[in-house]
Amino acid sequence: MKWHGTRRLGGALLALTAASGLLLTGCSGTNDNSGKASDGSYDRGGNGSVPLPAPDRGGPDGGERREGEQDSREVAPGHLSTFALDVDTASYGYARRALAEGRLPDPATVRPEEFVNSFRQDYERPDGDGFTVTVDGARTDEEDWSLVRVGLATRSAEPGGERPPAALTFVVDVSGSMAEPGRLDLARRSLSVMTDRLRDDDSVALVTFSDEAETVLPMTRLGGNRAEVHDAVDSLEPTRSTNLGAGVETGYETAVEGLREGATNRVVLVSDALANTGETDADAILERIFEARRAHGITLFGVGVGSDYGDALMERLADRGDGHTVYVSEEEDAREVFCEELPRAIELTARDAKAQVAFDPAAVSEFRLVGYDNRRVADDDFRDDRVDGGEVGPGHTVTALYAVRTYADADGHLATVTVRWLDPDTRAPHEETGDVETADLDDSVWTAHRDLTLTATAAYFADALRSSDRRHSALPGAPGLGELSEHAAELADRTEDEDVRELAEVIRTADRLT
Repeated sequence: MKWHGTRRLGGALLALTAASGLLLTGCSGTNDNSGKASDGSYDRGGNGSVPLPAPDRGGPDGGERREGEQDSREVAPGHLSTFALDVDTASYGYARRALAEGRLPDPATVRPEEFVNSFRQDYERPDGDGFTVTVDGARTDEEDWSLVRVGLATRSAEPGGERPPAALTFVVDVSGSMAEPGRLDLARRSLSVMTDRLRDDDSVALVTFSDEAETVLPMTRLGGNRAEVHDAVDSLEPTRSTNLGAGVETGYETAVEGLREGATNRVVLVSDALANTGETDADAILERIFEARRAHGITLFGVGVGSDYGDALMERLADRGDGHTVYVSEEEDAREVFCEELPRAIELTARDAKAQVAFDPAAVSEFRLVGYDNRRVADDDFRDDRVDGGEVGPGHTVTALYAVRTYADADGHLATVTVRWLDPDTRAPHEETGDVETADLDDSVWTAHRDLTLTATAAYFADALRSSDRRHSALPGAPGLGELSEHAAELADRTEDEDVRELAEVIRTADRLT
């Protein structure tokens, strides 16, 4: 059936031995086994075979498949694409802030996947942990080129629903740069409101850092102690320089000291990430607290603030800390992050989640993944559960967009998508699969389902902002920024969605500034 080419297959629990511990490795930026020619094209496969998910080479030890494991056939070299899932949204928030101040964002801070993932998607959701897979696409205005959307969704996050207790260690930047309006003052108000929203069985700790780090409040159960937590939050005042490394290290030490079994243990870093004292390299900072991450599964949630913002450092910290980042610039953003998004992120439904797309060589001559530049994974590592993936909680959706060039006579199977993740408690691996046919491609991205059009608009906008010529995107079929804002305005009228209307205004602002 077509709603967007979605086909849900049974989610099979693979009878593999879960890898003990977590080996944190950097995600490969390129796939050396891609088979891609220097011009980005591929040889057309002549056997007409339909590629299924990447070949199952057994468990991480390379042993034979066990009874009940999923079978699959080889795909043509160069027609696989593998990446770690990512739910970050900070890049879009920071771009909005820059444009509102009358300046274009630095292209290095623009990550298309974070623009795309900043908007709600109406994907079907699973009943339990894990993912559903939605695959759809539409033709662009450039001949033979389409945009193919891969949508992954976790179960809904029910307000007030059952979840494990949280043990949250807030690491708050109180350096001099945080004195700017919209930084520490915003963090104080947000933390105060969130303290009232968390449950009695949740716990919080508070660490501050400037040139040194200090534990202001050890891990404290909220039941009967909210006044004490409020007093600690109200005491936050900006001081001197930014020793972010000391803050993160002390934060993890505090989190380990207050570790709660059966709870979600998380470090929440609130900072402009303008590190200027002590260790300033993300890998070096996180290497010092490697054991806390590996042995205790403590994840990092990064909240960026400030018009001057160390985007690259914060994003790297979150990626290496098995977490994700958001950016807040105003009261409404902060309230949503601290009172809605963070409580939803307390629970994990999947660890080390990766996706792999297998394109049919009989139909596809060329493709490229939009964004996810530092989340690429070597194709052979898809089923190696020692290789780092992404951590995802309930209520999340993850969207990836591909520019795909098909042969003029292509007909039938287009691509198969497989998502693989580990159970957050047992680390048992699971997979879910979906596929899409060439007949499922809508005639135009501008008349397709509203969510697909929105995804295309956000991706075109991000790609234009980071292209050398800001007026034109490098993606096939891209309109100029003026025309793109008109498409977004039409979509806002169609959907009556204020977030889409804001996107149209932001694109219009970017067009005026070019």
